[in-house]
Amino acid sequence: MRTETIETRHLKVFVAVYKNRSFTKAAELLHTSQPTVSEHIHNLESRLDCRLFDRLGRSIMPTLEAQLLYPRALAILEDLRKLEDEVSATGKGVAGELMIGASTIPGEYIIPRLASSFKAKYPGVSFEIRIGDSAGIVDSVADNDLLIGIVGARIPSRKVNYQPFIEDELILVAAADADIPGAIEVTDLTALPFLMREEGSGTRKNIEAFLARKDLGIEHLKICATLGSSTAIKESVKAGLGVSIISRLAMRDELQGDRVKVIRIKGLTMKRSFYIISAPKRSLPNHYRLFLNRLMEERKL
Repeated sequence: MRTETIETRHLKVFVAVYKNRSFTKAAELLHTSQPTVSEHIHNLESRLDCRLFDRLGRSIMPTLEAQLLYPRALAILEDLRKLEDEVSATGKGVAGELMIGASTIPGEYIIPRLASSFKAKYPGVSFEIRIGDSAGIVDSVADNDLLIGIVGARIPSRKVNYQPFIEDELILVAAADADIPGAIEVTDLTALPFLMREEGSGTRKNIEAFLARKDLGIEHLKICATLGSSTAIKESVKAGLGVSIISRLAMRDELQGDRVKVIRIKGLTMKRSFYIISAPKRSLPNHYRLFLNRLMEERKL
């Protein structure tokens, strides 16, 4: 195999398809389209003059050639990453791509601000922020698809290290004109139309944990909609579809206006931490280490 004739992007796409056993899931992970993924695999197969995946209806199966290529592809990509790190550390300044995984709240409301200030200091750095639910980000770090992630829940994994990052508060919010008192009992939640995040969401896991302390389960709530992002939750609350428990960080702008209101749940304060996650056996390139230091500085503020 003449690796110098194979584009790095082909190998990245191949690794994603191989791990996920799906062109569609690989496209979602890489933030590209399925036809683009198919084109990369087709080009790689043409270069190697072999078939890498057997298409079996809606599923795919790696061929023997793919099984041989996979560990070599991982090694090549890792060597390239190390080479880029070594070159960037020779005095030409801090440079390279920072690929950060994040659950919704840190991905949308924390990392962009930190990335902006970091890039102002190190213009040679570029960012890719992959936003997904906490479970998916933890899996990506555990599978070595990502070096660093920030999530809103500790999901058990022996392949991931957790470091406390910053604290957030979950609050109950409703449309400003909703006929709901400013303070309610925990049991009153069961009578309200409730908007819930999807399974796997760090926010949802925290909500379940906090309510469980009061002997209240998700099954006791009148869930009128399950939504896949904090933005969808916010817009639905403002439209009057229902109430929801959501990050105060996510509601920062809305709370300064007059379209939503906070409802206090008597006897229940919902504080939670975000966590920086990494794989214990992976060494971080120089620009990753510097950004991790920046995250640590934010934690002390």
